[in-house]
Formats: sequence, C-alpha cells, structure tokens
Amino acid sequence: MSRLVFDSSSDPYPVNTFLETASSYSLSVIVPARNEEDCVGDCLRSLAAQSEPGWELGREWEILLVDDGSTDRTRAIAQGIAGVTVMEAAAPPKGWTGKAHACWTGWLAARGEWLLFTDADTVHEPGHLRLAMIEAERHKAGMLSYSPRQVVTGLAQRTLMPLIFSELSMTYSPAKINDPETHVAAANGQFILVRREVYQHIGGHEAVADTVLEDVALANLVKRRKLGLRFRYAPEAVSARMYRSFGAMWEGWTKNLALLFGNPLPMAGMKLVQFAVIVGIPLLACFMWQTTGRWTVAGLLLLVWLRALWGYYRRVAKSHFPFVDCLISPLGVPLLAALLWRSWFQHTMTRRVSWKGREYAGGR
Repeated sequence: MSRLVFDSSSDPYPVNTFLETASSYSLSVIVPARNEEDCVGDCLRSLAAQSEPGWELGREWEILLVDDGSTDRTRAIAQGIAGVTVMEAAAPPKGWTGKAHACWTGWLAARGEWLLFTDADTVHEPGHLRLAMIEAERHKAGMLSYSPRQVVTGLAQRTLMPLIFSELSMTYSPAKINDPETHVAAANGQFILVRREVYQHIGGHEAVADTVLEDVALANLVKRRKLGLRFRYAPEAVSARMYRSFGAMWEGWTKNLALLFGNPLPMAGMKLVQFAVIVGIPLLACFMWQTTGRWTVAGLLLLVWLRALWGYYRRVAKSHFPFVDCLISPLGVPLLAALLWRSWFQHTMTRRVSWKGREYAGGR
C-alpha cells in the first residue's frame, strides 16, 4: 500500500506524466470517495480480490482510491487494505464538481490501458473486471458501463427505487444506447470502463467538470464522436447500495432527477394521476356498489383498474428489482412525485443543488 498527495492548487490541470508514454498496466481502477467509511472497505476488498495468477494487483493492474476531502475514516480504511494506492485530491477548483475533480485527480496518476471509474458504494464479483475488459473488446466499445444490482433497505427505498429505475430503463433503453445510429446515450457512474485513448480524446472529466450528471455527459461525448458506447444491466458483475439513509436518498435524487428526466413537472403530475387511479378506482367501485347496488358499473370500474394495474406492473418489472419490492412500489408513487417536483424546483428556481456538504449550480 502506498500513499500519494496530489496538490492542484497552483495548477488545476497539470499534465499527466504518462500521457506521452505507453501504459504500464492493463487496468487502473479509480475510486473517488468522500465520507464513505461505511462502504469503502467492502468495495476495495472486492476489487483487490480480483487478482489472479498472471494478473496480479500492483504488477498488471492498480487500484487508486482518491480521497475527496473526507472527514471520517475513509482514508484510514483504504490505507489498511493491501495493494490500494491512496491519494488526496485538493479542493475542487472553481467550476468543478467534487466527484469530477476526484476522478480527474485519479486519472492524472493512472497508468492503465483501461480506466475503471467506480463508486465507493459498489461491490465487485470475483473475476468480472477482466471479463468487463473482454466484453468491451468484443463489442468494440470505447466505453462500457454497467448498471449494478441495487441493494435497498427500508420501506422508502424499497418502494421508491423500483419506480425510478423502471423509468430510467424506459428513458435510457440499453438497446437504443448500444445502437450507434441513435442519439440516446447514458452511463452509470457506479461502473464506467473506458479505454485510455478514448478518455483522452473526449477530454475526460475536465470536459464535464461543472456537470452534476457527469456520467451521462461522458456517455454523450463518446456516443456523439462514435467511439463505441455499450451499456447494460449487470447483476452478475457488480452490486451497489446507493443510499444508507432517507436523507441521503432525498438529497441524491433531488440532485439528479430533473437532469435525468427532461420533463419532471409533467412527470410528477402523471405519477399523481397514476396513484389516484391505483388507489381511487377500487374505492370508487366499492362506493358505487354500496350506494347503488349496481354490480355492472362496479365491475367495469374494476376491469379498468385491473388493466391499469397490469400496465403499471409491466413497467415497474423493467426495474429488475425483487418481486416483493415491485409489488409494494405503488406506495412510493407520491414520494417520487414529490422528489420530481423538488428536483425541478432546485434546478429551475433556486438554481442550486447540494450533495455531501457542497453546493453546485443547478440546471447542468
């Protein structure tokens, strides 16, 4: 284990020492982390366990943990894991988000032919880093991104997260993302594998320095320049627990939803109508039967309700969440509507969003 300190105070964009030389590793894994003491250990241990005969950590590939101003035990935990190089990122320069600057800091020291940017809340299954590189090569992808299996706890997460991920799967269809003839592009910042020269060609995180949704912005650059973009759901390779409290989930989706979905207000309204249909129609049917005794009207209402419910669950099933979570997800519809409205308000009216103790300009 080694420790580096990167200070960009005098020059926020120093030249990468390795830009003019051949890569000495097949892969550099870059993990930006800010106050991640509750998950960074599991992440780094799962990465370090990827080593195997002929592909040894520290000889053929490397792990760079970039500490982004943590005030907890993140750095100390990382320093205790063999094979991990721990770096300290300086405070992000004006116009940079913290994560983009931490990723850029890691890149400046990276020596891999491939770069994997992965979040500290991910856990990687054995052997899948090499398989990801093989997959990218096979599909001629300059950038490969995985959507991890999401680990959720508590009623709010279990009802809300399937809704959001089903909407993401509809808005950012993997089939369309992987089709070079479409303009649809997306990536999940929890797992972005990119070839070194592709990252350089698009300008890396410097090109999206002020963008809150930097993963989608990077994917758009790759797609527009026809450098090969591939995206898929990969539960066999990586899992992630995005949020460990309701407050973190509320703040995180407030930051992202208005950028992920270009019409958050109409979408919030549609979700409220959807909730009214799911809850209101059976109540109305019962009322009609109790007050008029007309089974025909009540029965027709129930048929309409069943049809609406079938369409709802077909959509939510695209989230890849467990059956029970999808089943109880209607309880999260009002919460999703509230988050969509709040995200719109923060990005459009206040023009400010916050994340992990920092504020950023909204609308980008």
